[in-house]
Amino acid sequence: MKRILLAASLCLSMACVNAQTPSTAPVLQDNKNAPEIKFDVEEYNFGTIKQGDHVTYDFSFVNSGKEPLIISSAQGSCGCTVPQWPKEPVAKGAKGLIHVEFNSTGKMGMQDKTVTISSNSKSGQKVLHLKGNVEAPPAENTVPADKK
Repeated sequence: MKRILLAASLCLSMACVNAQTPSTAPVLQDNKNAPEIKFDVEEYNFGTIKQGDHVTYDFSFVNSGKEPLIISSAQGSCGCTVPQWPKEPVAKGAKGLIHVEFNSTGKMGMQDKTVTISSNSKSGQKVLHLKGNVEAPPAENTVPADKK
């Protein structure tokens, strides 16, 4: 009986291992000519702003590799952080911009919003940061008009 259970569990284990789907993560290749994305600044501190303010910043980069750089996506950490990136390939030695807008509506306190850049560069992904403090808007005077 033990042998039957052992054989059955072995067959079940093998079936589970074979049923795994292959990873869809990009495989980084060791290509010495691959593009390389180099940012002037990877973290922008916007200081202190009032809740509801919008912050924009352009992250400047250069393709320091030997092949064209293709940015496949740029993803903000939440809906309040929206990036725009070049959709066409960036030639070797050419510069480009990642434009990011942060909407502080509904945010409060210290913020660290990220934008993840996915490309065909040697590193594959790069994470950019927008940091700063969001203060509550000033309280409005709510004294009724007839009490003034």
